[in-house]
Amino acid sequence: MANPRFYLALIHNPIYNKKMEVITTTVTNFDLHDIARASRTYGVKKYYIVNHLQSQQDMVNKMKDYWTGDFGAQYNPDRKEAFSVIDVRSELEDAVEDIKKVEGEEPILVTTDARIYPNTIGYKDLRAKIQSGDKPYLILLGTGWGLTKEVMKSTDYILEPIYGPVDYNHLSVRSAASIIMDRLLGEGWYSNSDE
Repeated sequence: MANPRFYLALIHNPIYNKKMEVITTTVTNFDLHDIARASRTYGVKKYYIVNHLQSQQDMVNKMKDYWTGDFGAQYNPDRKEAFSVIDVRSELEDAVEDIKKVEGEEPILVTTDARIYPNTIGYKDLRAKIQSGDKPYLILLGTGWGLTKEVMKSTDYILEPIYGPVDYNHLSVRSAASIIMDRLLGEGWYSNSDE
């Protein structure tokens, strides 16, 4: 069941690099296309690209204009529909403010990490909260080597890590985004309930 109050943000700043320096990462073509397609599939209201570099914003907007414009839209209507959920913002606060204008209240911020924190929440618990429809939710996905400590501390919840059956855990953000959306918004095939 898709929730019309569910939002996603791919954060490019502030982000750590592998030396734990705060940087701005670049937008990748795959992240833009693949997460937009998954977002549209699962009924995400908006998929924010958060990057404060004007050159990166221009690139995203140029791609969006192409796929939602005349030739691109005619050539691939499915891509047009996927790109319709993309919105570019300079800072996380800008995305939060945009949601507040639409929803009339600030969203619950949820981020992801490969570690456990005191405010870690499981997928079933967060799914139940989202499906209640009481509040808008914004899921933050980090790029590079992850979101800064300050961003992590500012969120209401941190989703439990995605575990596989082995000790390797290094998913691309595109893969993680699809798994997260399926667990939180997809059909409840894994349970006996009528979700």
